[in-house]
Amino acid sequence: MSASIKGKEPARQPSRKQQRVPSAASLNRRLRNSERKRAVILEAALATFSKYGLHGASIEQIASLADVSKTNLFYYFNNKEELYVSVLRSLLDLWLKPLRSFTEDRDPIEAIRDYLRVKLEFSRDHPAESRLFCMEVMQGAPLMLTELQQPLHDLVENKIAVIQTWIDQGKLTAVEPYHLIFSLWATTQHYADFRVQVEAVAGKTLDDPGFFKETLISLETIILNGVTPRKTT
Repeated sequence: MSASIKGKEPARQPSRKQQRVPSAASLNRRLRNSERKRAVILEAALATFSKYGLHGASIEQIASLADVSKTNLFYYFNNKEELYVSVLRSLLDLWLKPLRSFTEDRDPIEAIRDYLRVKLEFSRDHPAESRLFCMEVMQGAPLMLTELQQPLHDLVENKIAVIQTWIDQGKLTAVEPYHLIFSLWATTQHYADFRVQVEAVAGKTLDDPGFFKETLISLETIILNGVTPRKTT
């Protein structure tokens, strides 16, 4: 029997030349839309995980808050655990950004002063993010241990070498670099991780401009006085 039926020709597939190729502008627009949608999902996931934790949060809650379908959400993330780890990775990157600014050519006192200010601003502006990361670590970092043992460990080792160089050059008091970094983390993150406690005791949070300034000056005094070399007579 002929390929045609009752005189009708079979449908022809368009040739490659006839197929429409997306323009560069169209591809860039799709990429921007995809990045925006991914950012919205991550923001919704952060809000949900910060409130309910990994096990208490549900994909349905996150999708609803992001105003996307579950199917659309799973286009960007395979499962809840992957979404959770993506949120924590982005937080860790923000959290460590000021530490990356420690370089041997900088004045250490100015570097530490800048670090205190930036980390306090992070604690003020992103308390939920800080608390979520704190919650993960307190649980033994079951999903982030690899991140802590590799990128974080390697960055800290690098910055310890920088701090030791400052000490060897006589620009800082001889302190153990690990403990200096731990103290910087602890003092600045306390105001986010224990925000409720701070407000209960002091009646204020870092959202109060006066209290923020008071906190920053106090931390500068406590920490910088401890690491600034004493002049010998």
